[in-house]
Amino acid sequence: MSNVTFYISNLLEKMTSTDKDFRFMAANDLMMELQKDSIKLDEESERKVVAMLLKLLEDKNGEVQNLAVKCLGPLVGKVKECQVETMVDTLCSNMVSNKEQLRDISSMGLKTVIAELHSCCITSCRRTCVIWDQSYTLFDRLSTALVSFHQSILTSLLAQLTSPHMAVRKRSIIALGHLVPSCSPALFMQLTEHLMGELSRGPPTASVRTYIQCLATVSRRGGHRIGEHLQKIVPMVVKFCNVEDDELREFCFQAFEAFVSRCPKEMSPNIQAIIKLCLKYITYDPNYNYDADDDEDDSMDIEDREDEDQESDDEYSDDDDMSWKVRRSSVKCLEAIISSRRDLLVELYGSVGPTLVSRFKEREDNVKTDIFSAFVALLRQTRHPHGPTLDTGAKEEPAISLLKKQVPTIVKALHRQLKEKSMRCRQSCFSLLTEMTNVLPGQLGEHIPALIPGIIYSLTDKSTSSNLKIDALAFLNVLLSSHNPEIFHPHISVILPPVIQCVEDPFYKITSEALQVTQQTVKLMRPLDKPVSFDGKPYVKIVFACTLKRLKAADIDQEVKERAIFCMGHILSHFGDQLGADLQPTLQIFLERLKNEITRLVAVKTLSLVASSPLKIDLRPILTEGIPMLGSFLRKNQRALKLNTITALNVMVTNYSDSFKPPLIDSILSEVPALIQESDMHISQVAITLITCMAKVCPSSLSKIGGTILPEVLNLVHSPLLQGGALNSLLEFFQVLVATKANNMGYSDLLKALRGPFYDSKSTDSMSMHKQSYYSVAKCVAALSMACPKEASGVVTNLIQDVKNPKSSESVRILSLLCLGEIGRFMNFEGQKELKGVIMEAFGSPNEEVKSAASFALGNICVANLGEYLPFMLKEIGSQPKRQYLLLHSLKEMISALSAESLKPHVENIWDLLFKHCECAEEGTRNIVAECLGKLTLVSPSELIPRLKKQLCSGSPLSRSTVVTAVKFTIVDHPMPIDSLLKGCIGDFLKTLQDPDLNVRRVALVMFNSAAHNKPSLIRGLLTSLLPHLYKETQIRKDLVREVEMGPFKHTVDDGLDVRKAAFECMYTLLDSCMDCLDIFEFLNHVEEGLKDHYDIKMLTFIMLARLSKLCPSAVVQRLDRLVEPLKATCTTKVKAGSVKQEFEKQEELRRSAMRAVAALLSISEVEKSPAMADFANQIRSNTEMATIFDSLQGDPLSGAVESMDTS
Repeated sequence: MSNVTFYISNLLEKMTSTDKDFRFMAANDLMMELQKDSIKLDEESERKVVAMLLKLLEDKNGEVQNLAVKCLGPLVGKVKECQVETMVDTLCSNMVSNKEQLRDISSMGLKTVIAELHSCCITSCRRTCVIWDQSYTLFDRLSTALVSFHQSILTSLLAQLTSPHMAVRKRSIIALGHLVPSCSPALFMQLTEHLMGELSRGPPTASVRTYIQCLATVSRRGGHRIGEHLQKIVPMVVKFCNVEDDELREFCFQAFEAFVSRCPKEMSPNIQAIIKLCLKYITYDPNYNYDADDDEDDSMDIEDREDEDQESDDEYSDDDDMSWKVRRSSVKCLEAIISSRRDLLVELYGSVGPTLVSRFKEREDNVKTDIFSAFVALLRQTRHPHGPTLDTGAKEEPAISLLKKQVPTIVKALHRQLKEKSMRCRQSCFSLLTEMTNVLPGQLGEHIPALIPGIIYSLTDKSTSSNLKIDALAFLNVLLSSHNPEIFHPHISVILPPVIQCVEDPFYKITSEALQVTQQTVKLMRPLDKPVSFDGKPYVKIVFACTLKRLKAADIDQEVKERAIFCMGHILSHFGDQLGADLQPTLQIFLERLKNEITRLVAVKTLSLVASSPLKIDLRPILTEGIPMLGSFLRKNQRALKLNTITALNVMVTNYSDSFKPPLIDSILSEVPALIQESDMHISQVAITLITCMAKVCPSSLSKIGGTILPEVLNLVHSPLLQGGALNSLLEFFQVLVATKANNMGYSDLLKALRGPFYDSKSTDSMSMHKQSYYSVAKCVAALSMACPKEASGVVTNLIQDVKNPKSSESVRILSLLCLGEIGRFMNFEGQKELKGVIMEAFGSPNEEVKSAASFALGNICVANLGEYLPFMLKEIGSQPKRQYLLLHSLKEMISALSAESLKPHVENIWDLLFKHCECAEEGTRNIVAECLGKLTLVSPSELIPRLKKQLCSGSPLSRSTVVTAVKFTIVDHPMPIDSLLKGCIGDFLKTLQDPDLNVRRVALVMFNSAAHNKPSLIRGLLTSLLPHLYKETQIRKDLVREVEMGPFKHTVDDGLDVRKAAFECMYTLLDSCMDCLDIFEFLNHVEEGLKDHYDIKMLTFIMLARLSKLCPSAVVQRLDRLVEPLKATCTTKVKAGSVKQEFEKQEELRRSAMRAVAALLSISEVEKSPAMADFANQIRSNTEMATIFDSLQGDPLSGAVESMDTS
């Protein structure tokens, strides 16, 4: 006998003792033993332990019984299935016993066992299926495994709905709710028809309550499945709202809430009737007269208000009044409508908004909190789903206008509520005000005097809870930061004392919020960006003292430490000139915080803030010690610290250059080379900006960079990753370097260093260096030439000779042409007579890169030499058909680089020439023409847009496609004067979605996509008419599919594929920019079809499905059964054995993309309640190949965050 078996036998023996303490201790020891993973029982021990624990359930001592129940849980996983069956059978038998105590304890035991059961043990549970008290736990855990018992379970549970015991009816409803997600459509139909049938018979009120509760539960758990029955169910429920029974009304509104939340589209025909009912019963309070309250003086003191409240509480008490439940359920139903129907927002502001505001006076706290919650939901819906739009000319949304009109009424209603003694009420008020301030920033200015007393009351009242104070401070912070400083100047004397008091509060969260408010107050007392008449001097001392106390404290929360440092930084930045002797000791504290690893990041940010203050705070005493410390931070492996340190050093070098002695500068410069790396372009950019700044203010400091920093800079110039901000910082660096003569290297030395790799390259390959590095070096050469114009003319001559020289390598010729183009943007080439011929000769080069460089050069040279080169270029376009594409590229370069003023005199000539080529057979040429037309239109939109519209009527499809593509190039991602004109006429251009020509429709979809991506406001109002045409283009057209014979093989060609791709790309863009305007169920219909389409379309729709699962999970869950099948088909499809390698790779990529979509679907809560999804998830887990792919995606960042796709 093993030690464990012997020990267990002893425990079992003690459990038979007559002493209850022995039995208790033995059961407790057994429980501890069973919780160990290492325990293993033999068959005999298993049988004895199970028998003993089941016997202990009948123990006379309640504590022993409870311990026996606790032992059953861990025991399930330690014994064989036959023993689990014994446990379940015994517990089920006990539950039909005559002894009530045994029934109750066995019920708890069975629940514990079920919670630990695996689906493989389900055979042991069939007896529990008819036991209503346990069924909901069983279904929740094992509903899909009980499919074969569903019919008998349903029959048993429906019978229990007529039980005389309310608890039985309630448990039966819960059990039915757990059964619904996994039952078959036929069974669901049987359940709903039974409930509708019973309701239509007009049963007693108690039964009606049960059936309506059951319908609400079925809707919540079954979601969309009840949608098809709602047109029959809703009128019945509406009828029962008129029955004089408050509890029944409450259940009716709960049912409406479930219907609206789960099936918003199906509820559309009934939504007005339900809103009307909700508005009727939200004011239903037959036992209370609100008019008496309304007549009272609104300006009563808070103390008087409290006394009055106390009296009214003593006088009025009605425990039997259930009307508040009706009001609460109607409010919750309204909130569900608001949250699910943003399309009704304007209407809701007209009808629901004023009613909710009028009910802020509600006497019952629970109802009042829900009323506030409903109004907050209305405010949240008013916010644009994707933040404020940048579109110019976009009209103010009607809902915003309606809300602005209601603000005075809302504030008046809240003014009184903020004086209420109920903390829940005041917290809700602050939540509502915070949301309203975020929706309408700067619009509460005139109401500040009405809001301040309520805020002060909540901050100073001794009975105020911590959470209420935090909410009041958070609202005050939002209020201060979103309004003009002048509005608050009269109230500073009232606001500051309670805020200072909160800074000294012992609870760290209150202190933290109060420090943020203090910081905001400091900023508005003396704004640095504009002069104000307010004198903040009287308040500086108290603000400084309370912040200093927190700044010095070492034993406080990290959050408070950081907020105190930053708050003090703002005090120094705004009032440092008034601190006198307190300034330097405070700076020394900052220095100490720099030495602390925990606070150094926020200390660096704060020093940057102080150093950038226009008050020129004297930081010199701390620079000697602080600068080397900051220099050492540049070595740390903490990116945020590096970035903020470089920013701080930049500010200090600019504003305190006279304090930077050589040793201090060396301590910084020695760390810079390691920062200039292509692996982190942003840090490289700010590091180069720093050394540029140093070169400007103390040029001598860079005398030694030739052997350290410059090699890294040159490596970066030649990097293929260099572009944007990093490239611009390099250009400025080179210009400052030659202008200040900060380094021993002059203009010619730097040119040599930049161009060296291209001239020294022995490779015959013109692209031995990356293409991007040619353009980067050319820009650097041009920047140097701009700084040294006298020496530049000689360099231009040399560049022309390099292009002419037949011995020059291709890389030298390409670079020289690009350099000529970049220099030609600002330099007059009047003296270079042979340049035109050299460029035109380069157009004839056999090397495509040389041709492209020559095209770039000609276009950019035109910028500064317009009079000479533009007529030449236009003439060449007309007379050189073979070089037309390259010459049009040159024209595009010129139009892109020139300002509108410079272009205006030449628009007519260019426009006429372009229209001569808009019907070119080559699509590439037409696209260049379209881009030129689009960019020219931006120069003079009012004149040129009508011409484009006129051209739409052209009989040529090629011409129409060019015009539509041109419109695409007028839609850019930043505000432009053309926007208002486009909004009025874009509908005419989008009519080409109905064009008979396939290619015109494709470019129209691309233009539609561009508008949706860059300026959604242009098309939001047109979506109702545009979407049917968009969806039509997602369908496969058999007349566009043809077979092409390729030798012995037949190849299928789908001419409609490109149009479908454009349509699906447009749909994806609309998800991000206009989702609130989409009928998501109609949208999902087309996504579903796309899941069965061509490889390219499938890849797009998988990404869309993953995105949809994040944006609208409830709608996706409703369509899950239909979406799973195509996903399953993709994941299980196998490529034929004899296929080429590319086919295997394509299928593998398809499967991975489908699996990402599956992973996104599985992240939706309760998604596995869908039988189809649960089955597919099990199939993935059981299939080694699919499980491997799925597991590999768990660490893939794309599976956590949905793949991004730029379709613009």
